[in-house]
Order: sequence, then structure tokens, then C-alpha cells
Amino acid sequence: MATLGRLLPAALATLLLGAHFFRARQLAAVALCLALLALLFVARAWAARTVQVALALGVLVWLRTAWLFAAARRALGAPSVRLWVILGGVAAFTALAAWLLEARIRRLAARGSTPPPAG
Repeated sequence: MATLGRLLPAALATLLLGAHFFRARQLAAVALCLALLALLFVARAWAARTVQVALALGVLVWLRTAWLFAAARRALGAPSVRLWVILGGVAAFTALAAWLLEARIRRLAARGSTPPPAG
């Protein structure tokens, strides 16, 4: 149960990225996000590191999206502060989720990436 709680931020950040790509009709990226979501539950350090790197790239996606949307709003003469706050918060949450995976990576690497014995 504790592992699920530790993986929840990364799972939510991955789902948010998937929803963003789905809205943009980028189905290959949606499939990649779903694969990353499944990879979260693989008890190997390389799997957690892969998700961590993907989330770090996701931060860049959110910042780029904020930049593009803000530019479009600016062109219309509309304010963009609220947009920056919201997408900046999503980018910060994604960065936090990636950072929180570091503890899992270290723990898995320390035990040789082997899952604990059942029962």
C-alpha cells in the first residue's frame, strides 16, 4: 500500500500528460503515456528511471504548451497570468513526481532490482 502512495504522483502526472496528448490527437504519445503508466509498476530501477526521464521531458512539454497558449492569448489581447499559474502548477507537479521517483530508483538499485519474496 505504501508503494502505491509513492507512485501515485507519477501515475497522475503521466495520466495528465496522456490527457494533454489525447486532446491534441497525438495518439502515439497517448500510447507512450499508457506504457509509462504500466512501467511504473515494474520493480526495476531502469523502469523507474525511464518514467522519471519521461516526466522530466513532460515538464518541458507543459512549459512549451504554456508558452504557446500564452502567445496565442497575447495575440488576442487576452490576459495570460491565470494560464501561466495553472500550467506552471502542472509543470511543477510533474517535476515533483519525477523527483519523488528518485527514492524508488535508489531503493530498487540497492536491492539489485529484484522484487521481494512473496508471502
